[in-house]
Amino acid sequence: MKFSTSLAIAAAASSASAHTIFVSLNGGAIGDGVRVPSYDGLKPSLQPITEVTSNDIACNGGPNPTTATSKVITVQAGSTAKLTWRHSLTSGSGDVIDASHKGPVMAYMKKVSDATKDSGVGNGWFKIAEDGFDGTKWGVDRLIAAAGVQTITIPSCIAPGQYLLRGELIALHGAQTAKGAQFYMECAQINVTGGSASKTPATVSLPGAYSANDKGILFNLYGGAKTYTPPGPSVFAC
Repeated sequence: MKFSTSLAIAAAASSASAHTIFVSLNGGAIGDGVRVPSYDGLKPSLQPITEVTSNDIACNGGPNPTTATSKVITVQAGSTAKLTWRHSLTSGSGDVIDASHKGPVMAYMKKVSDATKDSGVGNGWFKIAEDGFDGTKWGVDRLIAAAGVQTITIPSCIAPGQYLLRGELIALHGAQTAKGAQFYMECAQINVTGGSASKTPATVSLPGAYSANDKGILFNLYGGAKTYTPPGPSVFAC
């Protein structure tokens, strides 16, 4: 995939206002069971996370204070879940993220005792979905084409109970330099019912799963690469 120098400059120039937010799960109201930022996303103070060793890499926070929610969303193991992404808390389906912000779209889960109180920081995370690069289009391209709806499957073989469900998008337009990759993520609070508990996923820590020098993080989007490996563990499968 070849990008012109002018396109690279334009992408960098648009980065200040081209963020995105995982705002709702399964068609619910914005922030209802999802820890969204406590202000409209169009304000300049909403910042991507760029430091992979920060605790903010788990469920956002730090420069983007998130709003607590008491709701825990019930989902059936083995069912399809739909994560809705928007440029801001008030954007419509035609405003997901700037198209220049190409990169992978992923999802993780973490088993917790109380989804309303767990910060997400630390061990216990496993990846359940990733949409990277097929040589022509990126996960972000497909997310925009789907009007901001990321469709995933909740594993059928995990234990029932409460989890954090973490949607993540990595924008790579500045990733050719250290700490140039932009991480966008929020966590939904869910209760999984009907899981068989026949498998226990291997887990990773957030922070800890990513290194600033990972090939999927320190990456030249404009270098003509035809392959890409998203950072983090392999996708867990039943």
